[in-house]
Amino acid sequence: MPNENKENCCSGRDAVPGQPKESFSAPGPYPPVRVCERNSLYGRMMLDNMGGQHSEMTTISLYLYNNMLIDENDRISNIFKGISIVEMHHLHIFGEIARIMGEAPRLWTHRGSRMVYWTPGYNTYSIELKPLLVNAVNMEKGAVQKYQNQCARIEDKYIVESLKRIIEDEELHIRIFESLYDEYCR
Repeated sequence: MPNENKENCCSGRDAVPGQPKESFSAPGPYPPVRVCERNSLYGRMMLDNMGGQHSEMTTISLYLYNNMLIDENDRISNIFKGISIVEMHHLHIFGEIARIMGEAPRLWTHRGSRMVYWTPGYNTYSIELKPLLVNAVNMEKGAVQKYQNQCARIEDKYIVESLKRIIEDEELHIRIFESLYDEYCR
């Protein structure tokens, strides 16, 4: 299924029966995955977005952990699960771009002249709701900053389009987590 048709791929189930479905993805379609030309530096940036310390894989694994940890609160648990699905879509987009750029789309990143695989040790595992939500907000804000920095450095308009669309999702996630924090932790 082409990316432009995944507009509604990332909506969650009803968090509360009888309430409208929550959306964990910003409105509008994702741009098609394409590049202007091969660039190994851009490919390495996408690998870092996939499997670096501050990456989609780190976010996905932590949100799945959070989903299981707080299963007594169906609403929050389902939000973490729904957002992790959006993050999986981001991981896939970055993997496709890295592959097009000639990189092996593994969960790894370049550190100097060697490749370093992703590890769950990158995560901060909180067990209480307040630090868990603070950590989620900080991770999303870090992703926005990282992708904005990449937009400023990358001169490939198609990659920048993909990054900007992903930033829209990350900004939505910040609003969702801040709202949960206000509701449950203030």
